[in-house]
Amino acid sequence: MVRKVLLSIVFLTFLQIDVSSQEAGTNVPPLKDGQWSIEQINSWYEAAGWFNGVNYIPSDAINYTAMWDRTSFNPKLIDRELALAEELGFNCVRVVLQHAVYADDPKYFLKTLDRFLAICDRRHIRVMPCFFDDCAFGVNTDPVAGKQPEPLTGWYAWAWSPSPGHTMVVDERYHPQLETYVKDVIRKFKDDRRIFLWDLYNEPNSELGVHGGVPLYKKVFVWAREIKPVQPLTIGLHTANKELNQFLLDNSDIISFHNYSTKENMKNQIADLKQYGRPVLCSEWMNRPSKSTVEDVMPLLKEENVGAIMWGLVNGKTQTDLPWGFRPEKLPYTGEWQHDLFHGDFTPYRESELALIKQLNGK
Repeated sequence: MVRKVLLSIVFLTFLQIDVSSQEAGTNVPPLKDGQWSIEQINSWYEAAGWFNGVNYIPSDAINYTAMWDRTSFNPKLIDRELALAEELGFNCVRVVLQHAVYADDPKYFLKTLDRFLAICDRRHIRVMPCFFDDCAFGVNTDPVAGKQPEPLTGWYAWAWSPSPGHTMVVDERYHPQLETYVKDVIRKFKDDRRIFLWDLYNEPNSELGVHGGVPLYKKVFVWAREIKPVQPLTIGLHTANKELNQFLLDNSDIISFHNYSTKENMKNQIADLKQYGRPVLCSEWMNRPSKSTVEDVMPLLKEENVGAIMWGLVNGKTQTDLPWGFRPEKLPYTGEWQHDLFHGDFTPYRESELALIKQLNGK
């Protein structure tokens, strides 16, 4: 039942988790071997140019299972929505993959991911796939392939689906299956320039990530390095756990992090992370009520040459215009949108934001 309590990971950005090294899991030593040198990764980053984009999920998908599943994968809508991103000058997207869809039919999943990469490529957009994610904002902690639930009006990210699901993360007997999944996907696309960066684990700082001796976030680095992809690897910093952060700094090629706070807070975190000498990329940001705004933060990220991937693009079934923790009983919501740039009919939420994005992207 403990897993069912972990339903609402809505304050992850601000969690201050302090656990012992035993709780954090130490059965996998620091990797280091295979990590890009500081000189190599900085040369790569300079040649690539400033990454600016969005965390993307189609507006008709209630979760990432729906995005990839054969019952609801919608390439026409994806192309139309990524056309909006292209028009703004965005050059990258971050997406979470779904193990449940892969496990249901590996060949289908790999083919579908390839179709998605082809759509992105036509729109001059490169991709940052993410393998694992423990976040769950509703009751869905163990996803199943197939048709997904419909939205519950007024509930932020209702039916959000983790990958692979809490049971498979906690029970190490499933980890060989997860190893096959990671290696199969990377092996297929390890030389594919449409992918610019592998994000191995989203926010590995919930109880599932640092308790119970289940350091999946450590194992995934081993699995990925064994395939030797040409793309760099990362896991984003998202906690005050010093041991975990040091492990991620010691093994990520690019330092990535999440920050949904003010310009001042962002500036301070960038300064702290730049001292390690590696390129820095913010893979989640933009929370208007918390003053993480296009007007304040995006110019700073460009000035600092820090990769910028906001949440998100077109508002839809995930209802991420609502604040974290929002529930139907709080309706009507009359506040400022938390995330997203466009309404579901593709009209802008705020014209001034789009104008500034175009300007910063040289459009």
